[in-house]
Amino acid sequence: MKTILFIIQKEFRQIFRNKGMLPIIFVLPLVQLLILSNAASFEIKNVKFSYIDNDHSVASRELISKFEASKYFKIIESFSSKKEADLQMQTGKVDVILEIPNHFERDLIKENSANLSVSINAIDGAAAGVENVYISQIINGFNQKIQTQLYQYNEISYIQPVNIVTIPSFWYNNTLNYKTFMVPGILVLLVTMITLFLSSMNIVREKEIGTLEQINVTPIHKHQFVIGKLFPFWVLGLVILTVGLIIAKVVFSVPILGSIGLIYFFTSIYLLVILGIGLIISNNSDTQQQAMFIAWFFSVIFILMSGLFTPIESMPVWAQNLTLLNPIRYFVEIIRMVMLKGATFSDISRPFFIIVFYALALNGIAVWTYRKVN
Repeated sequence: MKTILFIIQKEFRQIFRNKGMLPIIFVLPLVQLLILSNAASFEIKNVKFSYIDNDHSVASRELISKFEASKYFKIIESFSSKKEADLQMQTGKVDVILEIPNHFERDLIKENSANLSVSINAIDGAAAGVENVYISQIINGFNQKIQTQLYQYNEISYIQPVNIVTIPSFWYNNTLNYKTFMVPGILVLLVTMITLFLSSMNIVREKEIGTLEQINVTPIHKHQFVIGKLFPFWVLGLVILTVGLIIAKVVFSVPILGSIGLIYFFTSIYLLVILGIGLIISNNSDTQQQAMFIAWFFSVIFILMSGLFTPIESMPVWAQNLTLLNPIRYFVEIIRMVMLKGATFSDISRPFFIIVFYALALNGIAVWTYRKVN
């Protein structure tokens, strides 16, 4: 035990002596959490909207006013022809073109139906899909209002249309604040990346400066060396989690409905998984640059397939099955469940035991692949 404590003491001294690493470890994650939580959002706002009003009627002006009142659309200008509007869309100055045909109001009154033409810039398919939903909601709202104003005649009598009003109930995020959804996931991202990069460059740094050979000829056992090298980064991961939770609560008002102890308990096991991966990378790398690129390669794949930015349910079946091997997927899922839903251990027991298995397997491989000269 004394040997492990001496190695831990040595590692902490090395960390705090490196003045260039301290801002990267303690300051950069906080800045990233503050910036990414405000920047990473799937909400589409300020959509550049234009229209062609060929009818110039009360109904067409009322429809346009609906878009002007929406917080999602920014009215750029109106055009006199579709050709002119298309040219503006090609240059990127317009995202949506609404064309209102001639006799729009007359068709609504006489035939109780009318057509509209909507053109959407779909280079970004995800954004175009969201914009289409916004447009459909506004047009449907306008349509309902028109239907209440127009009487539908049935022979001699008339029937007033019946309005069905829905009152939604939003659970777990009743303000629909996207930061409430993103902040826990970005916190997972920061904890993962910092600990993965530091641990993956740890042992290989000893190789570069030549101290690993000196350690290898000492009577230190492999498990003592590995525990002593990884424990400081395990502590740093919990420190980053603590500061991140404070920022999430104080700055972004993210609710923490579940047990804080459960979050720390799961994170402590999860960090062993990440540190094990980092140690395996370090054992099989010759330079810090090589270790950094390998760690970056795996972290990008893990992050993109974790459900942080893209829902796992929207992925192809083969990709959904592949995410079952991704430890970040489980951490993102659990921290959101505990913080936002108040989940208990019984709710997260299955992914918890999967992470425990990963921790034992990966750290076993890490110790086994560490080559020590006796």
